Amino acid sequence: MLKSFFKYVLLFILGTGCANLYAQTDPWNQLDGILSKIKRPSFPKRMFFVKNYGADATGKKNCSAAIKAAIDACHKAGGGRVIIPAGRYLTGPVYLKSNVNLHLEKGATLLFSTKPDDYLPLVPTRWEGIELMNYSPLVYAYNEKNIAITGDGVLDGQATAQNWWPWKGKKEYGFKAGSASQVDKGNRPALFAMAEKDVPMAERRFGNGFYLRPQFVQPYKCNNVLIEGVRIINSPMWILNPVLCNNVTISKVTVESEGPNTDGCDPESCKNVLIKDCYFNTGDDCIALKSGRNRDGRRIGIPCENVVIQGCTMANGHGGVVIGSEISGGAKNIFAENCTMNSPELDRALRIKTSSARGGVIENIYMRNIKVGQVKQEAILVTMFYEDKGNYMPLIKNIEVSNMQVDNGGNTGVVVEGYKEQPVQYLKLTNVTINNVKKAYNIANLKGLQLKNVVINGTGLLTEQVKITDEEKKLHY
Repeated sequence: MLKSFFKYVLLFILGTGCANLYAQTDPWNQLDGILSKIKRPSFPKRMFFVKNYGADATGKKNCSAAIKAAIDACHKAGGGRVIIPAGRYLTGPVYLKSNVNLHLEKGATLLFSTKPDDYLPLVPTRWEGIELMNYSPLVYAYNEKNIAITGDGVLDGQATAQNWWPWKGKKEYGFKAGSASQVDKGNRPALFAMAEKDVPMAERRFGNGFYLRPQFVQPYKCNNVLIEGVRIINSPMWILNPVLCNNVTISKVTVESEGPNTDGCDPESCKNVLIKDCYFNTGDDCIALKSGRNRDGRRIGIPCENVVIQGCTMANGHGGVVIGSEISGGAKNIFAENCTMNSPELDRALRIKTSSARGGVIENIYMRNIKVGQVKQEAILVTMFYEDKGNYMPLIKNIEVSNMQVDNGGNTGVVVEGYKEQPVQYLKLTNVTINNVKKAYNIANLKGLQLKNVVINGTGLLTEQVKITDEEKKLHY
């Protein structure tokens, strides 16, 4: 009798344990826990109007000093709102300080100078995933906490084919043969060479004469960041680029800039990030998660993790939700849901890109409830062959996509490219429909594929039907 009692108790414990284990197998069960860690900063009700510090609303007089004075006063008082009223305000770089909310009222526009000298002195920053001293980003903060940009106004970088963009070195962005650009030997290549030799950051001094464009909004090593409501246009380069930050909320922001490398939102080596209800129309990736490039990224070794993307709309861009390519520090626990993507100039819906020059681990990438009208190239692309090869084999594992509807899927529905010695590990597609593609899939070196209710061009695709090739060559660039 006693033996039977203990037997039933043991079975109950084991059964309960198995049930709990099963309940934890759905990765989306982690979402609420991650969201609970992301808290919006709050600010005192004090208000500091830039006009009271001498700001001119005609757009003809540089207001940098007035905006700085208002921010300094707000910070010194213990925090509050710095108010930009309706009008047009010409400014150089804006430096945010702790406990300051830069608030743009409806009808307010900050016009950022296009004179490179205005973005001196040099500041610690990252450029394409590499640390250096360079021009200040247009809006910048370093080692600050509780900062925000909010309101219904506009931040206009004024970048065009007449300024900033020609530095890319491409004719379509205004570059003229014989002019200097970032690609010249002593510029971008010199920065990359310094990083490979571990030259100290303080000695990587660029700025004037090196043609490395500044980012638009870059909080660097900051805690508790909020960017909400504003419209951001015409950026020199990457637009929203928090670096090494914790607790970041980006909500209801409109981003429009179709210049070179104008990624919409690039959290880089950040933890606990929410990107919600935003609109992206960009010249590069809409949202791209990053963690440093090559040796510099591996040296710092901080991943981009616990990122939640909800309810965003993507128009033009190289990818809707992207991980990479500057991803040497890794990325993990990425959740994207309830997004809409649609444009003949949107290349892909989900894009994961890395290489053996990057290294790093990309893991636990989850998407659900994604509506795609049209993409140009692939609905889903996972590649280890982006740009250069090297000696640092990356690892990509645990990718799940569910409830994705693609009306016009471009060239190929699903592309996966791994190495023979390091296949992509585990891809699960559930309730995925991709229509109007030239080819259903192209998969090389994938270990672990699970398909459930996957339909491409009207034909159901079963796991056992998919031919996974064993080849080590770049299928796609």
